[in-house]
Amino acid sequence: MIGVEQYEEYYRALVEKNTEYEGVFYVGVKTTGVFCRPTCPARKPMFKNCEFYENAQQALLASFRPCQRCRPLSHPNHVPEIVRVLVEAVEHNPEKRWTGQDFKQLSVDESTARRQFKKRFGMTFVEYARARRMGLALKNIRKGQSIIDTQLSTGYESSSGFRDAFSRIMGAAPTLLEDGKILRASWIDTRLGPMIAIGDEEALHLLEFVDRRGLEREVERLRKRTKSAIIPGMTGPIQSIEAELTQYFNGSLNHFKTPIHLLGSPFQKSVWEQLMNIPAGETRSYLDIAKALGKPTSFRAVAQANGANQLAIIVPCHRVINTNGDLGGYGGGITRKNWLLTHEKQKNC
Repeated sequence: MIGVEQYEEYYRALVEKNTEYEGVFYVGVKTTGVFCRPTCPARKPMFKNCEFYENAQQALLASFRPCQRCRPLSHPNHVPEIVRVLVEAVEHNPEKRWTGQDFKQLSVDESTARRQFKKRFGMTFVEYARARRMGLALKNIRKGQSIIDTQLSTGYESSSGFRDAFSRIMGAAPTLLEDGKILRASWIDTRLGPMIAIGDEEALHLLEFVDRRGLEREVERLRKRTKSAIIPGMTGPIQSIEAELTQYFNGSLNHFKTPIHLLGSPFQKSVWEQLMNIPAGETRSYLDIAKALGKPTSFRAVAQANGANQLAIIVPCHRVINTNGDLGGYGGGITRKNWLLTHEKQKNC
C-alpha cells in the first residue's frame, strides 16, 4: 500500500488525471466500492473517500471491484477481448469457482487467459478470480458475518475448501486471524528495483528485492516461524523504511533507525549484528567476520548465515566479500551488490 505522505501527491495526480502516474497506483473509492486507474474519467471522489494501492491485487483483496469506465485491469486505452470477457464474467458472478468447462463455455482458451492476466497484472486469471472472491469474504468477515455464512456466500461448499483458499492468499485460516498474529506486506519502489517489506506495528521482519531467487520460500518460512497471516497493508515500520530507503538512495543516510526483528539462530543473529557494525563504504570478508566472532574456522557458517539474512541493505550482507577481494554472491544479484558498494563509497568520500 501507499505511504501516508504520498496520499496527497496521488490525490493531486488523480484530480489532474496525470498520465505519468499510470501503473504507479490504483485508487479505491469507499463510496462506490470500485477501484480505478489515475486517469479515470469518472467524477473525482473526495480525498477522505480514497484509499491508494500499489497494485490491482491489493485493491481486490480490500474488497474493491474494477471500475467499468477506466478498466483498471487492462492497459490504458486498450482492453483485450479475452480480458474484457473474463473480468465481466467474474463481476457477473464473483462467487464462482472456475473450472475448465467454464472457459470452454466462453470459448476462451484457459492457457491463453493465464498468460494474458499474468503478463498484464502479475497474477493469473484464477488468482484474480480468487482474490476477488476472497475480497468479498474479508468484507463480510469485517462486517461481522460468521465464518460459515461467509463460506457459503462466497461459493464454498466445504469449510476445508474455504480455509485452504483463504490460506493460499492470506496465510492463515480465517478462524485464526482474530486472535493470531498478522504481518503486513507492502511494495516499495527503489532505484535498484522494487522491494517487498513485511512487518507488524513493532518492527520490520523482511526486506528483499522482489526478484530475489527463493523469495517465496523466505516469505513462507517467515509465515511459519511467526505463525502469522501475511496480508497487504502498511505499518509504521514499513512507512519508516520506505522513507529511509529514499534517503539512502539519495545519499543522505548511512544508518537505518527503523526497528527490525531478527529471526534466526543465536549464531545467525551474532553474524547479522557483526554485519551491522561494518561502516558504510567499507567491506569485510567472511573470514574477518568469523574472527570477530572468535570462531576463525567458521567462515563457511558465516557465509551461510550471511545468505540467510532477510533484511537486505539494513543488515548489509552486501558489504561482505571473499578473502581474495572478489565480490562473492548476493541474493539481490552481483550487479546490485557492486552498485550498493560503489554508492556507499561515493557517499563517504
